[in-house]
Amino acid sequence: MQTIDEIKMLLHRNKLRLHQELLQSKEAMHLIRKSTHSSLTEEEKLKIKVQLLDICKAIPAFTVFMLPGGALLLPLLIKLIPDILPSAFRDDVK
Repeated sequence: MQTIDEIKMLLHRNKLRLHQELLQSKEAMHLIRKSTHSSLTEEEKLKIKVQLLDICKAIPAFTVFMLPGGALLLPLLIKLIPDILPSAFRDDVK
């Protein structure tokens, strides 16, 4: 069993990761808006592509979580298919 301090640390780490993911999504939305007025650089196009793939990866994970027993099934699915997590949750938070 994990101690309360370990649980607090995990919650804090995941809060930071969620914040990072939201910032990346916000940046992608800004770039998409920018693309309606001017052309994007290759780096900006790559950022949008990566972020849209992250969003598409989150949908199946959310669907599994919503199933009965999904809270138990999702960690197993992540162990089997680690690429299902968005990039902010795969990288270590600095």
